[in-house]
Amino acid sequence: MHFGICNEIFQGWKLEDAMRFARDTGYDSIEIAPFTLGRPVTDIPAAERQSIREAAARIGIRISGIHWVLVQTEGLHLTHPDPQVRERTSRYFCDLVEFCADVGGQTIVVGSPKQRNLLDGVTLDEAWHWAGRTFEASIRRAESRAITICFEPLAPTETNFINTAADAIRFVKENRSHHFKIILDVKAMCSEAKAIPDIIRESWPHFAYFHANDRNLKGPGFGDVDFVPIGAALREVGYDGVVSVEVFNFDEGPEVIAQRSLEYLRKSFRRP
Repeated sequence: MHFGICNEIFQGWKLEDAMRFARDTGYDSIEIAPFTLGRPVTDIPAAERQSIREAAARIGIRISGIHWVLVQTEGLHLTHPDPQVRERTSRYFCDLVEFCADVGGQTIVVGSPKQRNLLDGVTLDEAWHWAGRTFEASIRRAESRAITICFEPLAPTETNFINTAADAIRFVKENRSHHFKIILDVKAMCSEAKAIPDIIRESWPHFAYFHANDRNLKGPGFGDVDFVPIGAALREVGYDGVVSVEVFNFDEGPEVIAQRSLEYLRKSFRRP
């Protein structure tokens, strides 16, 4: 397994500075939230994408992928009853695939709770069908660019569309592509009735990415979630991908969050 960290933790930092600090702290990779670059990915030119990729190589850190992909976009929605809205969303997901590949990433994490919520009058069956079709073009694009799109089950407090790992697996399996998987997120799994290690075992091999955080919205080790059995379950199923620190409460500041989270993960994931 490889340890990564999300760049929005470094609020106000230049991307290269965040990369360098993450590398110096001991992280293997950094995960980019496109909104931190200040504009939609369609407005980021090829030269800037190449510059990001070259900076990561020069500094010595991988770019694992991108997440928070629909933040600060307008007029996009996975389950909207207007087919034109869904078509715009479909095209933007294709743009996200291109951006992710251009900067050297391999994974796109799709949470986007507001842009997938069932709107008034939309049934679950309709939303399920529309969302699946909205992803079709980007999945084909992902296959051609060696990118994996990972759909994220989220808690009912965040969205009313796909709240469990089991439902997310059922959703992605309908598209029958090795480049359409799910992501498991500790905070989100805390909302399920099952124990997190059981969810991990039951979800393998359908997840291709992992977010490490706590139910309290802070980093791993900042709350009461025990990561020792989580690490054991990941080893048990043979997961060898990225475990990326993603937090939503930045009270401790980026340096402390990054350093303490990695220390805790290394300690918790150490083999007996």
